Amino acid sequence: MTAPREGSLETPTRHPIDWRNPAFYNQNDLFTELERVFNHCHGCRRCVSLCDSFPTLFDLVDESSTLEIDGVDQADYWKVVDQCYLCDLCYMTKCPYVPPHEWGIDFPHLMLRAKATRFRKKGTRLRDRVLTSTDSVGKAAGLPGISVIVNTANRSRAIRKMMQTVGGIHADARVPPYESDSLRKRLGKRSLTDESQVAAAGPTSGKVALFATCYGNYNEPDLGDDLVAVLEHNSVTVTIAEKEWCCGMPKLELGDLASVQRAKDRNIPTLARLVDDGWDLVAVVPSCVLMFKQELPLMFPDDPDVSRVAKAFYDPFEYLMLRHAAGQLNTAFSESLGDVLYQASCHQRVQNIGPKTRDVLSLIPGTVVTVVERCSGHDGTYGVKTETFDKAMKIGRPVMNRIHQLQPDYYGSDCPIAGQHLANGVDDGSQAVHPIALLRRAYGI
Repeated sequence: MTAPREGSLETPTRHPIDWRNPAFYNQNDLFTELERVFNHCHGCRRCVSLCDSFPTLFDLVDESSTLEIDGVDQADYWKVVDQCYLCDLCYMTKCPYVPPHEWGIDFPHLMLRAKATRFRKKGTRLRDRVLTSTDSVGKAAGLPGISVIVNTANRSRAIRKMMQTVGGIHADARVPPYESDSLRKRLGKRSLTDESQVAAAGPTSGKVALFATCYGNYNEPDLGDDLVAVLEHNSVTVTIAEKEWCCGMPKLELGDLASVQRAKDRNIPTLARLVDDGWDLVAVVPSCVLMFKQELPLMFPDDPDVSRVAKAFYDPFEYLMLRHAAGQLNTAFSESLGDVLYQASCHQRVQNIGPKTRDVLSLIPGTVVTVVERCSGHDGTYGVKTETFDKAMKIGRPVMNRIHQLQPDYYGSDCPIAGQHLANGVDDGSQAVHPIALLRRAYGI
């Protein structure tokens, strides 16, 4: 019998999520697997600098009577699960025991299984159902007149204190504004550029259908305007999906997999038709791109439409660099950006596309890009909830400290919510600027 190998040099293999199998929700089997994986994590501890799941686990072990996982009350396993926001960095960047290693550890998807098991058994609190219903909230809060009231209320300290007491949303968390002039309204009024001028480049067709995303549609539609302006400046024809629903990532993080399927059933047919008509797909929020590229294919591995959509989906800067490699990127920049601190968002990093945002911004003369590969700490709803806001700020502190130290001309993240969270922590009156807005500024358009 050979001894277990220490780590693995083989390419990681991600297995499909067997979420439709009743055994997936067997709590006894779940806890057996949690104990097995937690025991390996305790013996390794390489992930301690990531999210708070690992410090929570290691503290439970170190405070137990045996100093081993068998001394931890299994009821306390949920404390570890509660701190995981499925960023995927432990799997992608730290863990040496992922498949095909014989230990076969996929920590994020084990946490997803635990969340799904608990959700099926107990459901979730009203606050979390509301926070993850991004489309419904956006439509209601973005109504003309209502958006003004909502935004005013969110700026009121007294109302935010009440929201913290009653709703569990931390008074110091930065919540995004809501826009009545949504991105889909804006883009629905415009005409397509001339498709006869479309030029393919490498794997890109030169035709992009934009998936607006809930955040890009209702909260920061200017980001969509910036992306369209940059793409069209690079002779890319842009349209918008005829209709769309939330990508499903907020419900995935909650463990509500049935809602993820409903969102998939609404989105995929529309997006698959666009792919069949020769359109590439792009979204400005990394979590949405990751959902279509990775999570839905792992949940629905036998769905050919899901597979086609996944292959056609691109991060904006990945798309631009592919066109640059084929000689089709406009590099006539009119303005330098100076010093830029760029926080590489977790859900972009785990797409395994490389630092494409840095690569594009570095093409701008007189621009120096400093990349910080540390989590912002926001992570969906984690950064606004009363019980986790302080932890979210602590996780993001290394990035915030770098901003204070470097005093860059600009800072920001591919994840616009992460950028706002960082600005909240920096707390010097500065604002994060999304990289696509920086690129538009450099073009002078």
